[in-house]
Amino acid sequence: MLEESLVKIPIGKLNLEGELTIPKNAHGLVLFAHGSGSSRKSPRNRYVAQVLNEAGIATLLFDLLTAEEETVDESTRELRFDIELLAERLEKATDWAVKNSTTKHLNLGYFGASTGAAAALIAETRTSHLIRAIVSRGGRPDLAHSHLPKVKAPTLLLVGGFDGVVTELNEKVLSQLRCPKELVIIKGATHLFEEVGTLEEMAEIARDWFLKYFSK
Repeated sequence: MLEESLVKIPIGKLNLEGELTIPKNAHGLVLFAHGSGSSRKSPRNRYVAQVLNEAGIATLLFDLLTAEEETVDESTRELRFDIELLAERLEKATDWAVKNSTTKHLNLGYFGASTGAAAALIAETRTSHLIRAIVSRGGRPDLAHSHLPKVKAPTLLLVGGFDGVVTELNEKVLSQLRCPKELVIIKGATHLFEEVGTLEEMAEIARDWFLKYFSK
């Protein structure tokens, strides 16, 4: 049984639109930080959210940019790389989740894709709330730069075996993280995990990571 609702997350004078799904007796809540040119409608993130929901984990899929900002970004491509802006909005969404009556009792986790992975890592170092676990999918955690050694939440880096440059960047990030960490390379997968079975494998590994640390 799932409780699903459309929500608006206030960010100053702005409101970010999101979709909150809470399974009965949820183990925790994962906030999704999408990446370059994506949104809460991302089919890959929605699939991962479904796998988490089936495992009893609540999810918050929300847009880091307003509709107007997304229109600008489609032309300039600059906001998707404004990691400070994305991290700040994820922090605000975390504050909202902690105050929300239906989610305030849940353990928190972040799932970041592409540039959203860097935003998740930075937000974890700045939020006053405990983040139990972070998962990066095809991420650019290297864009978190000097924040990497400050991350405390157990962090899982997931990359495709055929995603050469991103894999190299994640390998470097792994050496800079001081928290519990792991890098998993999904064989046969490219950046978007479009190959048969790779998205499913990635989602299951992410699910197990959150379940492991939500239970501690």
